[in-house]
Amino acid sequence: MNIDTNSIVSVSEANQNFSRVTRIADRNGQAVIFKNNRPKYILLDVDQSPLLDMTDDEKIDIVAARILKKFKPAFEELAK
Repeated sequence: MNIDTNSIVSVSEANQNFSRVTRIADRNGQAVIFKNNRPKYILLDVDQSPLLDMTDDEKIDIVAARILKKFKPAFEELAK
């Protein structure tokens, strides 16, 4: 996942100034909220997000491909 540094906000800042987070999401399509210096949450602008335009089947295909890639050696062993 590539994250635009202009869309990063800390969880404490998001907690204190949520309107700023929404302005970032409006401007960039999303705001990435970091917790403990790691990306934890994403606030998406519904109108700009291509993720929300996907069908459930498309989302399942993406997740299935990710699982198959991650556990490919285990699946190959089970197939023997």
